[in-house]
Amino acid sequence: MTTNIFTSRLILQPITPAVIHDLYNTKSKEEIISFFGFDEAGYNHFKNMHEQGMETHRISLFFFLLMDKETMQPIGECVFHTWNKTHCRTELFYLLRDDKFKQKGLMTEALKATLEFGFTQLNLHRIEALVADWNIPSVKLLQRYGFTKEGIMREDYCVNGKNEDSDCYSLLKWEWEKQNQN
Repeated sequence: MTTNIFTSRLILQPITPAVIHDLYNTKSKEEIISFFGFDEAGYNHFKNMHEQGMETHRISLFFFLLMDKETMQPIGECVFHTWNKTHCRTELFYLLRDDKFKQKGLMTEALKATLEFGFTQLNLHRIEALVADWNIPSVKLLQRYGFTKEGIMREDYCVNGKNEDSDCYSLLKWEWEKQNQN
């Protein structure tokens, strides 16, 4: 089992499908909501993943629950979902759950550790992120870490019943290594 990763202001707590299954098999709804720090919708989302399955023989997920070091409360997550172990690639998803944590460099801090873990511990070759073009803070964060915009995935994401475009960004291991040599 992977251990926690510590940054200056955060603890990145590793979460795997096994951890999710264990929580839903052994803890109460209230304990699970408190552990993850999410609302009813988040509880139901993870419950559905637990009941319906979240991995196959080659596709899985791995993520870090982002914990504030001062309060020890969960404030967000950095997720490798659709982690394809066969082809060493994944899609990256990240979020801070409350606006009060945004624009403080917390996701910059978390993403640095998450990318390093992905490339060095999960043996990833490619990390991609799909972002709405209007999400400028997210675009800037990806650019900061050397992600390259590859193009637009047309109407690939459904929001409130409407399909929207996503800009596709990627970072390859050799690009990350080159960037981190300096």
